[in-house]
This record gives sequence, structure tokens and C-alpha cells, in this order.
Amino acid sequence: MVKTSPDDSIENSMVLALEWQEQHPIYSLDPTDWTNGAYYTGVVKAHQATNNQVFLAALKNMGHKNEWKTCFRYYHADDIAISYSYLYINKLRKHLVDLKPTDNFISDHLYKDHEWKQGSDEGDKKILWWWCDALFMAPPVLVEYANLKNDRIYLDSMHQYYMQTYQLLYDKKEHLFARDLRFKWTGKDTDLKEKNGKKIFWSRGNGWVIAGLALIIEGMPVGYEHRPFYVNLFQEMASKIKETQPKDGLWRTSLLSPESFNHGEVSGSGFFTFALAWGVNNGLLDKETYLPTINKAWKALRSCQQENGKIGWVQNIGASPEPASKDSWQNFGTGAYLLAGSEVLKLK
Repeated sequence: MVKTSPDDSIENSMVLALEWQEQHPIYSLDPTDWTNGAYYTGVVKAHQATNNQVFLAALKNMGHKNEWKTCFRYYHADDIAISYSYLYINKLRKHLVDLKPTDNFISDHLYKDHEWKQGSDEGDKKILWWWCDALFMAPPVLVEYANLKNDRIYLDSMHQYYMQTYQLLYDKKEHLFARDLRFKWTGKDTDLKEKNGKKIFWSRGNGWVIAGLALIIEGMPVGYEHRPFYVNLFQEMASKIKETQPKDGLWRTSLLSPESFNHGEVSGSGFFTFALAWGVNNGLLDKETYLPTINKAWKALRSCQQENGKIGWVQNIGASPEPASKDSWQNFGTGAYLLAGSEVLKLK
């Protein structure tokens, strides 16, 4: 009888999740949209961690089908997320990827006029990256693009827009991000709050941010002058996320009001597990402190994978805390699961 190691079990689980997801394609706007961007970022990390060719084949097939295009809204951070996987493939196979669509998008996104850049007096859209999810979608791509071009201007532009979002949405007391201005706490009676009176912090929204921070820091040059800001923010958020983990291991969709939807949710939890495990693996988080949190979370995530590979308990597309169910799924939930597995696999 051939013995299998825990590492084999994790990799097999990841392969099964990928195979199910590839057989059940789904997207919101277009195959190049943010949902696939997040999913295939998970596939990138799965390939990096395992060197399993099934993950690389999925990436190449996706790129060819998409003709290496981005999505179509140049002003929208979501629509460049897919290029994270293109830039990764380009590292492995020169001249395979057509980077012109990515080049054009980044040039327009950063330097072409749009009303979001000037800010609107009405509504949420006061800055380019006005919602916290954007901090996963564009910044890691810009860091990788800066490395490709060997040009710090892209890092500096990324930092400029990142700081706008940080200053607009980060709660320095709670060490969490409001999803957007609807949930920013001002101390007024009109502030949106949970039934328990607590501030509303969306699990997946903060998952987007801290997972994005891991990708940013990983790609950012060690000597970059603003790197300490990202490391400090990552560590602040990690401590808060650890503090809010429920006993069963899965975070609830409303972080400070777990009773609002008293069940775990996979996409936020997957992003958190990835980020915390990445922090331990890269020496930014103390192993003894965080390993019990990570192990409990991964065990709970595994319990949400069905026998056919499907990852359930994923909150649907949204912009605030909402419930999930055993059978609710999305491609970005699979991406979060692959991200988590890719770092748990490296833990010793």
C-alpha cells in the first residue's frame, strides 16, 4: 500500500477543486472579468506551490481563449485583475503572451482622465479605487508590471491610489476596511450598523484587502521606500482577523457581528487563511501565534469541499455581508480555496 502524506492530500484537494471549476465555468460580465481574475490568481499560486502541470495547463488554456485581453472598463480596477495570471505565464514562457492589452489598460487606468479620478460630490465614487475590493484587483498586477518593466513609476502610481483608498476606508481603531463609504463610521446616528450596534465590516471585503497585501508585499522590491507601510498594515489586519475567528474556524460574513449570519463563509475565510499562512511562511507573522488559527481554518475549509471537488458555502457576488449555503459557489471562492491551499501546503 502506497502511503500518502498530508501534502499529497492538500494538493489532491486543490486539483479536484480546479477540475470541478474548469468543468463549471462562470463569470459576471465576461470571461476576462474580476471573478475569473481572482480564480486564476488562485490557480497561479497553486502552480507555484506544487509545480503541477494541471494548473499551468488551465492558465494557458484560459489565456488563449481570452486572447490575452483584459476586461473592457479601463477606469475600473476589477478589469485588470485577469492580467495577474498573464504576467505569471509571461515569466514562464516568453513570447507566448500578448501583453499589449495589459499595456494599454494600465496606461489608460493610471494616466487617462476619468470622473472617478476627479471625484464625485455625490455617491461613493470620490476616488479611483473607491471600494476596498479594488485593493486586490489592481495593485498586485501593478507591482508585477513594475517588475516586468523595471520601472518604479508603476509602483509609485499604485502607492498613490492605494493611499487614497486607505485614507478613505481604513478604520484605524478596528484595523479593518469599510467596503465603501456606505459603511464608513462617522459617529452619527445615521451610520449603518449591525443589530448588535457594531460597525459593519464585510469578511470578503477585508479578505480581498489582506490577500492583496500578501501579493503586493511578495512582489514588491525589498528596498522600496513604501514597503514598510504595507508590511505594517498587513500585520495590523492579521492580528484583527485572528481575533475575530469563530471557534469552528470559518469567519462569518460580518466580522464584528457573527450572529447576523451564524454560519461560516468560504471566500473570506479562504483569503484570510492564505494571507495568514503566507505571513507565517514569509516571516511576517509569528508561527506559534498564528498556526493554530491557520490549521483550524484550513480544516474547516476542507469540510466545505464536496466529494466532486465543488467548493460550497461561498457568498454570492455582492458588496456587503450576506448569507451563503452548502451549495452556493462562485469561481472566486474556488480561487480563495486554491490560494489558501497553496500556502498551507508550505507550512512545516
